[in-house]
Amino acid sequence: MLRTFMTAAALFIIGTVAAMADISGSYFVYGRNADGSAYDGTLQIVEIGDKTYNVFWSVGTEYSGTGTLEGSVFTVEWGAADPAVYVVMPDGELHGTWADGLGLELLSRTPR
Repeated sequence: MLRTFMTAAALFIIGTVAAMADISGSYFVYGRNADGSAYDGTLQIVEIGDKTYNVFWSVGTEYSGTGTLEGSVFTVEWGAADPAVYVVMPDGELHGTWADGLGLELLSRTPR
């Protein structure tokens, strides 16, 4: 019982810390398309209101969208049928999916 409580408390703290993180700024993008091919590039997140952001990708092609942050989940509508959905990690990285989970993307403030 104590272990369950401690696990729940740790997850709550991690979620709270991630939610309080400032996600605005520049990122390096590392991704995998739905067909398995890899891509990379850069991304900018610009806060435009309370928990609302403009997002600009440069990954060989330019894309843009508008995102909302709810807790540690960042959802970006970018003109596709499915949004890009990221989880803000405790270290500040964003781990996400797009194309209904078939595409993967990592956003990092430092190059890999």
